[in-house]
Amino acid sequence: MSERSGPPITFYRLQGCPYCERVTRALDEYDLEYRSRFVEPMHSDRDVVKRVAGVRTVPVVVDETTGVTMAESANIVDYLESTYGENGRLESAAREPESTAEGDD
Repeated sequence: MSERSGPPITFYRLQGCPYCERVTRALDEYDLEYRSRFVEPMHSDRDVVKRVAGVRTVPVVVDETTGVTMAESANIVDYLESTYGENGRLESAAREPESTAEGDD
């Protein structure tokens, strides 16, 4: 079974993690589409994060648009700003115009 391509950014996070929430706010601020992957609470069980980023800590962002994999919330927020922020080098790359109407909630 084949799935369609998802958002270009995958965000590995932990429920209730303040550092992860910081990254969430930045992703939302720049209106970036991303897929959240919630990880295991125990560091020793975070094998998927270790395989992807070489660390077991979260948050971790994998940006397929630029090929960047990054950990540490401050670094991720700086990266998102410099890449997708108002003066970022890819300001509109991750913002695909959508013509589908999604009514207001």
